Amino acid sequence: MIQEPFGARPSPDHHPSPRPSGPQDSSAIPFGVRPSPDHHPSPRPSGPQDSSAIPFGARLRRAMDERGPLCVGIDPHASLLADWGLNDDVAGLARFTRTVVEALGETVALFKPQSAFFERFGSRGLAVLETAVEEARERGALVLMDAKRGDIGSTMAAYAETYLHKDSPLFSDALTVSPYLGYGSLRPAVDLARESGAGLFVLALTSNPEGAEVQRAVREDGRTLAATMLGHLAAENAGAEPLGSFGAVVGATLGDLSSFDLAINGPLLAPGIGAQGATPADLPKVFGDAVRNVVPSVSRGVLRHGPDTAALRAAADRFAGEVRTALD
Repeated sequence: MIQEPFGARPSPDHHPSPRPSGPQDSSAIPFGVRPSPDHHPSPRPSGPQDSSAIPFGARLRRAMDERGPLCVGIDPHASLLADWGLNDDVAGLARFTRTVVEALGETVALFKPQSAFFERFGSRGLAVLETAVEEARERGALVLMDAKRGDIGSTMAAYAETYLHKDSPLFSDALTVSPYLGYGSLRPAVDLARESGAGLFVLALTSNPEGAEVQRAVREDGRTLAATMLGHLAAENAGAEPLGSFGAVVGATLGDLSSFDLAINGPLLAPGIGAQGATPADLPKVFGDAVRNVVPSVSRGVLRHGPDTAALRAAADRFAGEVRTALD
């Protein structure tokens, strides 16, 4: 028997065994499965997901004003799949992801899929992620790919093309990046984000305790590395209205940050709400005058209420309402 080369597509007369049916088969074309060549999907509707004309910062400002300033992470941990009664496999991943996108895609401003939880299933997991990005944006939600990429030169350029080039199947509205090979190493991503109308969220003051070892280290000029990154972002966003497209990741669990200038004219992604211990009521104390540009991020605090879609919506609505109250 002659095997096909690794990665090659099967010939037209190759007929694999049908997949077993089950609860994950919720549509004619299963979530994350590529349609046949003669399948012609309807054109994508125009709207806030079209990033070619309007910069990410402006689209994010509009989404937060219209839908509320809440980001919901899509983090399909193995333990969370089990809590939902799903297997830790591609079918479980697809069912989980579809449920979250369908339940919340028309109400939340921003989704933040954590790419690692999809990558662990290889190409089939990435196919689920591609579908999730497309379907979330079709519902009007923005997508922030949480991949935390960071490298130099052509490698950083390749990461940028993966998530920020408009022709990429993983094209997202924004991408998390790590600047700790030097802020200048992010230039390929910065330039492509500007060209494609996308955005970046740069790790600055993260919620994990280990982050302080690097981020609060002091340079020869007396500034911390975190303050240096915030200064670079302020320069990128200079003159942008109503909001710049280059944001910072700043943990909501960090307490008083008045020693840092968070007025970067860009969004501040605030992880740590919910399971990590921060509450929406903490936001004004942490972010001060910059609080209007904060995008609170919650994952398990919402996702643990699945798989019931009504419970997922109620949890997201509750967090969004608490954020509005805290910011008023």
